[in-house]
Amino acid sequence: MRNQTVIVAGATGVFGRHIREALTGTGHTVLGLGRSEGNEIRADLLDRTGLMRAFEGIEADVVVHAATALRKPPMTHKDMFGTDDLRIAGTANLIEAAKLAGVRRFIGENIAIGYGYRDFGDRVLTEEDEFATPVDDPSINRHLEGMREKERLAQVSGLEAISLRFGLFYRPGGTETMVRMLGRRQLPTFDDHGRVSPWTHLANAAAAVVAAIDHGRPGKAYNVVDDHREYEIFYNNTDRIRASPTPGHSPRYPNRSPTRTGSPT
Repeated sequence: MRNQTVIVAGATGVFGRHIREALTGTGHTVLGLGRSEGNEIRADLLDRTGLMRAFEGIEADVVVHAATALRKPPMTHKDMFGTDDLRIAGTANLIEAAKLAGVRRFIGENIAIGYGYRDFGDRVLTEEDEFATPVDDPSINRHLEGMREKERLAQVSGLEAISLRFGLFYRPGGTETMVRMLGRRQLPTFDDHGRVSPWTHLANAAAAVVAAIDHGRPGKAYNVVDDHREYEIFYNNTDRIRASPTPGHSPRYPNRSPTRTGSPT
C-alpha cells in the first residue's frame, strides 16, 4: 500500500501513542488530533465550530477515531459519560471534518465488552453476533448507545468505515495505572467465577489499526483480542509482581458495568 496521511484523534493518549508509532514505522504520515500539546491539529471533538476551523487547509487520506475521556479505569457510570459523548457527538463532528479534509477511510476504535457480560458457555463470539444491543439497565444502555452509534454513524457517512472491537488494553502503558490503583486499594478485585474476559496487547491493537488502513474491508467490524485472561488471575499476578498490599475484594464490579464479558476472538 502507498504511504498515506492519517489523522489520529486521541494521538497523545496511551493507545494513540502506540498507533502513531506503528503508523510512522510503516511509512505513514500521522497528524495527531486533540486538545493538548503534541498534536498537529489542536481541537476538541465536541466543539464542532472549533474543529471545522482547525481542519481548514488540512488534507488527509484516513481518520482514526481513538479518542476517549479516560485517564484511569472507570469506577462509576459517570466516569464513562465523557467517552460516551465522544463516541456519539464527537464521531459525528469528526466525520464532518474528515470530509472537509478529503478523507476516504474511517477507522473507529470500539470495545468488545459491547457484546455484553453473561455466560456464553463454550461458544466463541464472532463479529456476526449482536453488538451493543440494549439491556434493562438504563445506565448501561447509555454506554452501549455510544458504542453502537460510533459504528452506525461511520457506516452511513459515505466513508470507507471499519470498526475494530478490542479487548481490555494491557501493556505497555495500559496496565500501570491499574496496578497503582490495586496497590493503593482503590480498585477492588472480585470472584469472577471462572468467566473469561477479552484482552488486547496495545502493540497488537496498534498493528490492527495499520492492517485495517492497508487491507480492511469497508463496512466490516473486526474483533481484535489476544489470549484470554481471567480478571482474578490478572489482578493476583500483578499484585504479587508489585508486592503491593492485597487489594480489597468485591462480589461484583462496583458500577455494574458490562466490563466482564464472554470473550470474542
